[in-house]
Amino acid sequence: MTPKSAFLGETLGTFLLVLLTVGSAANAVLEPRLVPGAYGYDAIALGSGLAVLVGVLASRPLSGAHLNPAVTLAFALGGLFPWRFVPLYLLGQFLGGFLGALGAYLAYREGLLAQGLPNVFSTGPGFLRTAPEALYGWTGPAVAEALGTFALMTVILFAGKDGRIVALWLALTVAAVGYGLGGPGGFALNPARDLSPRLLAWLLGVEGAASPYALVPALFPVLGAASAVAVYRLADRSLTGKP
Repeated sequence: MTPKSAFLGETLGTFLLVLLTVGSAANAVLEPRLVPGAYGYDAIALGSGLAVLVGVLASRPLSGAHLNPAVTLAFALGGLFPWRFVPLYLLGQFLGGFLGALGAYLAYREGLLAQGLPNVFSTGPGFLRTAPEALYGWTGPAVAEALGTFALMTVILFAGKDGRIVALWLALTVAAVGYGLGGPGGFALNPARDLSPRLLAWLLGVEGAASPYALVPALFPVLGAASAVAVYRLADRSLTGKP
């Protein structure tokens, strides 16, 4: 792996991941082809999982397919990835995320403008079912982001040697997290998936894009991923008898 291939892999893979993730959200919100109600949360959860599948398959030979600053930072914090490559990976991830969101915007531009630019770009607190006018606070989404990313990073660590089939396991994991923990905050699980599209949304003038809530999907996925690395290292010492 060379720096050039690593940067290309992270940019390309994150581009595809965010393009299809934001596109899935736009498809669900705008429902451009079928009757109202035809798309729903399934489109977002499954679409996000399949977006990971596409991104990982495209970038794994080039960069190992981190596609997520939380993954890269957790690997580096755990001594599993060299710090000298971290800035290059993060730059590729955030750039790819921005370009992916831009691609989705261009594809759905007419529909988004017709509906007043709804925020299909970034995550935020979900509505409380018993009080539709009320939103979750930050606590539930923060816990969900940390635990969801913990689950994702755990699969990366323990199933990462399964070759190309690991892309399928990661896709199913993201979909499972979407179904199991996506309600409170929208399961970003990835700072590049949220912050880069959020920047584009802010430039486009989307309401709420500049919310301080952005700290939740920026910080708590890193906490969840780093916790998974700590558990992995503990398990490795237990299995190998290392001190």
